[in-house]
Amino acid sequence: MAQANAGDGTVGKALDALDQVASMGRPVRFAELLEESAYPKATLYRFLQTLTNQGMLSYDARSQTYSLGVRLVRLAHAAWRQSSLAPIARPYVEDLAREVQATVHLAQLDGGQVLYVDKQNPSNPINMYSESGKVGPGYCTGVGKAMLAFVDEATLERALTQQTYHRHTENTLCSPQELMEELREIRKTGISFDREEHEMSIICLAVPILSSQDRVLGAISVTNSTHRTSLDELKKFAPILKACAKNIADTAESWRFPEHDKLAK
Repeated sequence: MAQANAGDGTVGKALDALDQVASMGRPVRFAELLEESAYPKATLYRFLQTLTNQGMLSYDARSQTYSLGVRLVRLAHAAWRQSSLAPIARPYVEDLAREVQATVHLAQLDGGQVLYVDKQNPSNPINMYSESGKVGPGYCTGVGKAMLAFVDEATLERALTQQTYHRHTENTLCSPQELMEELREIRKTGISFDREEHEMSIICLAVPILSSQDRVLGAISVTNSTHRTSLDELKKFAPILKACAKNIADTAESWRFPEHDKLAK
């Protein structure tokens, strides 16, 4: 969860409170928020009241809980249409999922972490928008490492400090040094792997989506289970995965995207 910078003032602090509610993933009581908040009780309450008045949060008097408001949902839809790769990439993602008969993820960077903006599974279709918005770690996912390997040096330095390096499995890279070593290899090959680093039995092959100026727009991956396939088998999808990434990048050239390579400080 992003923290307001010193110069962000009241708006930044209010957005911290909004972020906190969103991160809970469910309606949450004031006492729960206060327990984790960096702000005094009166300050936090004032932010929540303002956000509720503005429709960014919704308050249920019966359960005494806060949840995300309708106005925020409307803004999220607008942001998804204007700033996300998902609308542009959708036909390519769907075609790829059908061709490889495995789950395909589309992701972008969000403050050093991974924001999944689409997920397609041909054998069990999932509504695209309902799946977007999930945030994952950058250091131990295929899409995360694919993007981190190609951001500029200053962005990478900030991103490295924003990783938790929590050991999710015995294969997780748990230090900046280990991660950097792998990123150097990814730069050489243009492909990234998740070797059961985030979840046991889950493996993936990922590639970055780069603009003609080599700016990181996102990443795309093919994900499967070790019960069904192996990393060696996934490697055969590298050429079509790279072709898919290029098609998305070429289509995106005529669109205006926010600077995803400028991570939140």
